[in-house]
Amino acid sequence: MENKSHALAAGIFVVFVAAMVAALAIWLTRDNGSYHLYELSSREGVSGLQPQAAVRYKGVAVGKVTHIGFDPQVSGNVLIRIAVDDGTPLTPTTFAVLGYQGITGLAYVLLDDAGEPQPALPPGASGLPRLPLRSSPFSQLADQGPEILAQVEEATRRINQLLSDDNQKLVSAAIANLGAAAGGVNTLAQHLDATVTQKLDPALAALPALAHDAGRTLAALQAAGTDVSGMAAEIGRTAQRLNAPDGAIAQAGEGARAAVRTVERFNARTLPRIERAGDAAARAARQLGRAATGVTDNPQALIYGAGSTLPGPGEPGFSAPAPAP
Repeated sequence: MENKSHALAAGIFVVFVAAMVAALAIWLTRDNGSYHLYELSSREGVSGLQPQAAVRYKGVAVGKVTHIGFDPQVSGNVLIRIAVDDGTPLTPTTFAVLGYQGITGLAYVLLDDAGEPQPALPPGASGLPRLPLRSSPFSQLADQGPEILAQVEEATRRINQLLSDDNQKLVSAAIANLGAAAGGVNTLAQHLDATVTQKLDPALAALPALAHDAGRTLAALQAAGTDVSGMAAEIGRTAQRLNAPDGAIAQAGEGARAAVRTVERFNARTLPRIERAGDAAARAARQLGRAATGVTDNPQALIYGAGSTLPGPGEPGFSAPAPAP
């Protein structure tokens, strides 16, 4: 009888504790907030998304996922129903995307604004409004995975071609050529060092003497410049004397002007007289010539005078001479 009373007390205690735990769980999980229900429809998989998963707007928790199933309106689409707090500033530009928490693989619904109006979606069969669901970066990466793998495969193939035996031989030959070129550069450097030591150093040693000679040459040039300056000053004074009002240049100009005046007088007076005298002498010479000709033709004229001349052909009293026998 005593054992049964202990068992009954223990059972009552267990029931009481279970009821207290259930009441505590209900009290802790109660939610008195006001929510709006929305639906999301996606052709992509929603791996990692569970009911009661968080719904966040710009990173702030604003609700939870209430249901995950299939869309009765679009075959193959996944239907997600979410509850969003009334105070969430949803706008016509709001869209949804699946986010993932680190490396756990757990997903949540992230709401954000696109900055431009989104196309309005018709409500579902339940009559709840729908929000556009965009592809998540992981989904885009999964979609581009085959292309990325193909590019990686192509890059690997080209790297294998680059590292082929023939190319390795070419690279080895190029390295050997570089080593030979480095040896040639070293030899050239040694030759240049020897040239500098054997030829340039004596030339550099001779530079002080050359500088001393150049200094003396410059001094001589300065002295010559001083002499030239004195000569130039003397020439300047001579030029001033020549250009003076009573200088040689002025006297030479006066003599030239006097000579010009003399030539003008000669041309104006003497030359006409000489020309007239020449004309008179020419007339006298012509008259003397005619007189000499007349004396030669008729010497009797010196004794008897000129007389009358015989008539010529065509004149009265002309008679032709008799022919010779």
